[in-house]
Amino acid sequence: MIELEVASLGLDKASNTPVVILREVDGDRLLPIWIGPGEASAIAMELAGIKFSRPLTHDLLTTVVRGLGSELVRVLITRVVDNTYYASLVLQRNGETITIDSRPSDSVALALRSSAPIFADVDLLDRTPVEVEGATLEPGLAAARSDSTSPEPDEAAPPEKLRDYLKRLDPEDFGRFVP
Repeated sequence: MIELEVASLGLDKASNTPVVILREVDGDRLLPIWIGPGEASAIAMELAGIKFSRPLTHDLLTTVVRGLGSELVRVLITRVVDNTYYASLVLQRNGETITIDSRPSDSVALALRSSAPIFADVDLLDRTPVEVEGATLEPGLAAARSDSTSPEPDEAAPPEKLRDYLKRLDPEDFGRFVP
């Protein structure tokens, strides 16, 4: 398992879909995961430090976990099947470890709220190797880039073509996600 951090959150200009880009902590490989708008908003609000007077769903779940005497100790992004990523929340309570199936987007939103580390199976980073040479990614939201030259992938592209597309992708090719 490789530890990841949220590098950026953006909007895929080709599909108009939010994407969270995770970067390995001690390296340059990236793991982009396309997510829903609700989860993207939850991640964006936490990254921006926006708090509401009443808890939203991810805030509520974080409070419930703590209220039950548990702690979110890590998030594991374990596999991808038919372009769907799978993740687990790893909780500890009274010395017992509890693993709960979760969507990666929800897992990331909860990890940010709990300051829990995020890990991915090394095969996921090797499977879609995306490297950013010489780029410095700041935590937070990716800015839109109007001069994007990245090719758009075919919707039914074979895995090799998608992998090549992802290799050429720059995080700046994603537009800024606005909740």
